[in-house]
Amino acid sequence: MKNFKGRIAVFGGREITEEIYNDTVKIGELMAEKNWLVFCGGYGGVMEAIAKGVSNKNGVCIGILKEKEFDQGNSFLTIPISTGMDISRNCLLSYNCEVGVAISGAFGTLSEIAYTLSQDKPLISYKSWDIKNSIKVDSINSLIEEVENCLIKSK
Repeated sequence: MKNFKGRIAVFGGREITEEIYNDTVKIGELMAEKNWLVFCGGYGGVMEAIAKGVSNKNGVCIGILKEKEFDQGNSFLTIPISTGMDISRNCLLSYNCEVGVAISGAFGTLSEIAYTLSQDKPLISYKSWDIKNSIKVDSINSLIEEVENCLIKSK
């Protein structure tokens, strides 16, 4: 297994704009280039886009799936993990990361944000919820820089 330089969970919704999708693919590519292990919920929208970006650069993206079946996740996942836990699997995403990243999203994303912040882990918000104690960024480059800063602080 690769010697990953960070464990990042990416949270976000299934229903997103084309702009958010394209931004998220780019974010995934940059995360793979940094050799970060990426986790996501494994389905469409932000989850598919991040997995696609990571896959484009031969990185590793783990999808934590709600169902018991492995084949329910998107086709870009490196490793799908079935849980049969429905939305309660959201806590597994935040427990397995050093830094959380929220991109767009609705209430499922909000729950992942809450799990992450309740563990005193950093949360970067990009075109997503504006929550106290999260780090709000407005560009892809600032998102990657903030994740790097958070990883340095956590070491």
